[in-house]
Amino acid sequence: MRMRKLDANGDFTLTGNGNDYWINCAQAVAQAIQCNLALFQGEWFLDTSQGMPWRTGVLGKFTAPGYDTLIKEQIRQTIGVQSITSYSSSSNPVTRALTVNVTVQSVYGPVTVTTTL
Repeated sequence: MRMRKLDANGDFTLTGNGNDYWINCAQAVAQAIQCNLALFQGEWFLDTSQGMPWRTGVLGKFTAPGYDTLIKEQIRQTIGVQSITSYSSSSNPVTRALTVNVTVQSVYGPVTVTTTL
């Protein structure tokens, strides 16, 4: 698995010094999970079925009981993920942010991802 590293702003790193990629490591899987969770369904023009159903399944008044299932399914579908070993999520009603903390067993070993969406 080869993933171009992202910088603190979420942009590709383009240093040209050979350290621009995660190659066959758990960090590549972690970054893939973060990118998959951040992708809105329909946003990628090459395959509009890809992405999280944020508008239809997560955002809204009465979606809290079901959105964890959707998020876990998106994580399980990420390339390199074998299983989810722990999962938690918390929402902040003031900032409207959803924080997901997940530990997965990847093909390269265990990795923990914490992302705020």
